[in-house]
Amino acid sequence: MQNFNPDYIIGLVDGEGSFTVYVRHPEKVSLTRRVQIEPKFYLKLIEKDKEILYGLQKFFGCGSVYFQKDNRPNHQNCYRYEVYNRNELRTIIIPFFKKYILKFPSKRNDFNIFCKMFLLIDRGDHLKESGLRKLYELKQHMH
Repeated sequence: MQNFNPDYIIGLVDGEGSFTVYVRHPEKVSLTRRVQIEPKFYLKLIEKDKEILYGLQKFFGCGSVYFQKDNRPNHQNCYRYEVYNRNELRTIIIPFFKKYILKFPSKRNDFNIFCKMFLLIDRGDHLKESGLRKLYELKQHMH
């Protein structure tokens, strides 16, 4: 089992992690998704490395690990560690990555935008059309 310390986790997330927010386009009405906004932190690894994801889950004490089948040619099946619960993002994930800074500028930028978006969501701005537009605009600046 890996030694799960902040430096190890920062390196792992810099390479394989993602901070993202699904934002429904304000102009489009989607019948396939009810959700307008969905922040999440996740990390995806090939199946043989899935124990690392379970280690992350244990380290943070939150999130889920699940199998993600990939039918594309030349791609392996993967496992995904994901935190989408807003309270866990607010109280565990965001404070960790504010304390232990990501090294890659692009990943750090995504995290900073994620935090701005999360603050707007926490305030309920996503429930207004103007707020949804602002969130959609911010999302365009993420990798």
